[in-house]
This record gives sequence, structure tokens and C-alpha cells, in this order.
Amino acid sequence: MKSHDVTPTRAWVVHPDIKSDPNRRPGEPALEEAVSLAAALPNMEVLGETLVPLPKPQPGKLFGKGKLAELKMLFHDHEVELVLIDGPVTPVQQRNLEKEWKVKILDRTGLILEIFSDRAATREGVLQVEMAHLTYQRTRLVRAWTHLERQRGGLGFVGGPGETQIEADRRAIDEQLVRLRRQLDKVIKTRSLHRAARAKVPFPIVALVGYTNAGKSTLFNRLTGAEVMAKDMLFATLDPTMRSIKLSSGVDIILSDTVGFISDLPTELVAAFRATLEEVLEADIILHVRDISHHATEEQAEDVEKILESLGISENTPQLEVWNKVDLIDVDDRDALEKIAERNDHILTISAMTGHGLGELVSRVSTHLTRDTIEDDIHLPYVEGRARAWLFEQGVVKRETQAEDGSLFHLRWNAKQKAQFEKSFGINHSME
Repeated sequence: MKSHDVTPTRAWVVHPDIKSDPNRRPGEPALEEAVSLAAALPNMEVLGETLVPLPKPQPGKLFGKGKLAELKMLFHDHEVELVLIDGPVTPVQQRNLEKEWKVKILDRTGLILEIFSDRAATREGVLQVEMAHLTYQRTRLVRAWTHLERQRGGLGFVGGPGETQIEADRRAIDEQLVRLRRQLDKVIKTRSLHRAARAKVPFPIVALVGYTNAGKSTLFNRLTGAEVMAKDMLFATLDPTMRSIKLSSGVDIILSDTVGFISDLPTELVAAFRATLEEVLEADIILHVRDISHHATEEQAEDVEKILESLGISENTPQLEVWNKVDLIDVDDRDALEKIAERNDHILTISAMTGHGLGELVSRVSTHLTRDTIEDDIHLPYVEGRARAWLFEQGVVKRETQAEDGSLFHLRWNAKQKAQFEKSFGINHSME
């Protein structure tokens, strides 16, 4: 985490409940999530929240005259500095509302971008966020705002520059985007080299995905002993954290913890984090971690599935639903959930916090990963020392018998390892 030694910004959260929006989310849960989003931003003091029923958005100022005046009085009385509007706000609406209310405005996309900016840890993550942030900022036609300015020199949002300054800002942003794109291309090349190196030791990848705050990082820590940030906070993890671990069954895997998904994730960020989420695309099995105690758990699961689909996850990639946080549910409901899980091979109930159900989870993952195990006998001439070393590195050799012209190996491996072996060493060594 980065340090932020500045006075907290006094903020108020407003959720416009737009009745005409076909993708409208239920008002109260949406407002609750928006407050959690605001709380995830450092140096933010959320003074209150307001749900505003709205038949349709007004093009100029989003809200009608009466509601504008009512909110203006509310913000004035509480000395609010920043209003977080949980929804899209056009540049025109932003300027007009800031002028009307004498406060700074941040819409949902801007807020999520600020959170991503604060959390991104790897070089690629930082660059991806900066590019998304600048692309978004360019549409705002606004200048830097110190309240939310990131310590490493990023830009926030505020209205007010003249036309000449706006054009200068646009040019500066475009130049910065070109520089960032070049840097990102270099980082992605380096990352692809790392992937190629890892492919030579192709342990199966088990990817944790889920709605933000579902408990993925806590589960990751339980399984790996790693000290990944695991806080009750939206977007606690933004860069995939990967660890190689050996399951109790003896199977070696790479476990990947990814950024939490969220409804209405800005399209700029879905694109920006495509590379960051590529570990999910390569996964041999996906664990969809759900906060089963959350009142909107079904809607959250649908959002995750939509994003996985948009990322191009293959239907052939096995998925397990991991119903987490059962320790937060009363006994009768927990029993009912566990009965549902018992009837479904792809569902498990766990508590990453207490450890309940983790043994069964590990066992189920092992079963999936060893289901396609192949037994092979191959012959290798003695000159192929590298191929022999690779087989032992993989732990697939069950028996080696030396002969005059080389060694006979009895192997137990999966299709991925077999294909990698044949690709790396150029020939199919399997014996007929």
C-alpha cells in the first residue's frame, strides 16, 4: 500500500436510480456497493449517501431543479468537498453540477479508475491503469485535481480551464499515451518471455476469479501461506499474484489470484486489464469464488460469468463454484446450501476464514487435474540428456530402465505435459 499523508476528502455518495435504464441495478444494494467503493479509496471520509429515484436523466445536469436544490443544501450543510455519483456522468453534466453545487464530481468510472490507480502494484498494472485513466480524462476536458492526485504523479479531475488550455492538455495527454504504449509494449514482451519460460515447467494453472470482496485473497493465503493483501475492501487485489504450490495429493500447481470483478466495470478497464487477466485465459481450471452470504450473490455471479465470457474463456475450461463465507450464514441456511453442493459436482461450500471445506476443495481440484492422466512408455537415447532432465523436473517419471542404446521410461503425465515435451524436443518419443 502507498502512504497518503493528506487531509481526508469529505465525500458524499449519490446513486441515481434511473427507472428508464434497461440495465438498472436495484437501488439499495447498488447504493451500498457504491459506498463500499468510496470506502476503498484512501483519504476519503464518506459523510453520507443518498438514493435518488430518477424517471430519466436530464441531459444538462442529470437531476431536476428541485432535487438539485435539495442536494445543494445537503452538501453545503455537511461541508462536502466531493460528490461521488454512482453512474455515468457526461463531461457537460460534470461541469454543470460542479458549478451548481460548488463541489468536485467523480462518476463511477472515475472512482473505479482512482481505486485501480491506488492499488496497481506491478509495472504492467500501473501502465495499464495510467493509460485507462488518461483516456478517460481526455473525454473530461478537465485539469488536475490535487485532492485525489496520486502520489506517483497521476492526474485527478477538476473543471475550469480555458479552451486553449484544454487543447494543450489534450496534446499532452496524447503524447503521454504514446509514451505509455511504448513502455507497455516492452513490459508485455518481457511478460511473454516469462510465460514462455513458465511453459517449460507447465504445471497446471488454477485461477481464482470472483466478484470483488468475495474472499479470493483470503483463500489464496490459506492455500499458499502467502501474504497477499486480504482486506474487507473492494478491489484489494489488482494484479494477479501467482504461487507455485504442491497440493496434499502431490500435484504441483500454479495458483493465480486475480482482480475482483464488478458490475458495470468501465470498458476502458476491461480492455486495459485483459493482459493482467491472461492467466485466467491460460487456466486449466477456474475456481469461481462467491460470497454466498451476500444478498446479491446471484447477481454478482452473473456479472462474473459475463466478464469471463467477454474475455473469451473456453467452455472447455473446467470451472468449480466455491461458495465462500458459509461461516457468516445461520446454521439452517448453511445446511441447505451444503445439501445443494452435495448434489452438484461443480459446487463446494467453504470458509476461507475458518478453513472449513478446504480439504474437499483441494481434493476436488486434484481430481479434475489428474482426470486426464496418461500412462506412456517411451525410449530416449542417452544423447538426449535435456529431454531426460525435463521429464524428471516434471515429476512424471515412474520408472526408468537403462538399456544399451538409451533408457526406457514409464511415465504418468497429462496431455499438456506430453504436448509440451513433443514440442520442446521435436519428436514423438512414445513407443508403439
